Amino acid sequence: MRNHLLTAFLLAGSMLSALPANAQSSSGNGRAIEGRVDRLEGEMRAVQRKVFPGGSGGSGGQYIQPDNRPADPDAILGGSPTSPVADLTARVDSLENQLRTLTAQTETNQHRLQGLDSRLKTLEANAAAAAAAATPAAVPGDDGGSFDRPVPARPTADRTPDRGFDRPATPTRPAPAKSTVTPPPVVSTKDPARAQQVAAVERPDSGDVAEDTYLYGYRLWAAHLYPEAEAQFTTVTTKFPTHKRASYAQNLLGRSYLEDGQPSRASLAFYDNYKKWPDGDRAPESLYYLAQALVKLDKPAAQVCKVYTELQRSYGAKVDADARMKAGVAKGRAASNCS
Repeated sequence: MRNHLLTAFLLAGSMLSALPANAQSSSGNGRAIEGRVDRLEGEMRAVQRKVFPGGSGGSGGQYIQPDNRPADPDAILGGSPTSPVADLTARVDSLENQLRTLTAQTETNQHRLQGLDSRLKTLEANAAAAAAAATPAAVPGDDGGSFDRPVPARPTADRTPDRGFDRPATPTRPAPAKSTVTPPPVVSTKDPARAQQVAAVERPDSGDVAEDTYLYGYRLWAAHLYPEAEAQFTTVTTKFPTHKRASYAQNLLGRSYLEDGQPSRASLAFYDNYKKWPDGDRAPESLYYLAQALVKLDKPAAQVCKVYTELQRSYGAKVDADARMKAGVAKGRAASNCS
């Protein structure tokens, strides 16, 4: 009997000594879980600040707050075969996995947004470059590329314009040596009356083929024989592009087109003279007549004003030195309401 009592006391003592150890183990696990939960809450708030800047996430525009209500550590959840600590550990593991997934999605979305922003900037830069390349400065107006020769009735005043710009001066230098280049033929015509008019125009023969061709073209132009004159001017500009008369011939080619009722061709001829022979003697006059050709083409006033502005910017001194051109520019700018 005494042996049985001694055995019972020993068993009770061992059970009492084990209780503090179990309590300490349970308390340690609780503190570890609590630390993990605090860390998860902090990371969750950081993710919310990144996903919902300014606290705009959640319902009502507030951050999503965690449920910090204490739970009974000894309570066993319904349907849970494990202890509360093990169940809480599983829930924390699930939260950590969801947080990692949310963080990865956020980083992926940020990368995609950066890629879209980079592509948008590239498209905008390419569009701006294409627009700049498609809008050259001071390009003359055209009527869609049609070079059909209209034959409008020209009043007498239009057929006898002031020709002071291109009247050739009487040469005072000695005649140069004879050239072996053959002068261009005159445009043939089946109209006997017109052929007689062309034959009545004297062809010069000074020995300088370029000079003689230009002078002959000038005389044909002055006689209103425009197609024949255009053939002579084209010969000068194509065969003698470095000759002094190349700028003169290109300018008169444009004026011939303009007076012959072809303002589209005239605008191109004037613009070519300004671009190919910018230092030529007749480059300023070509810009002056280019503006008039654009007016005849019913181009916007802004294009006409742009040509006048370029004329003043590039050849202001020559315009001021020529009273007639200066007055014409002032009149043209006023008619187009140029500022």
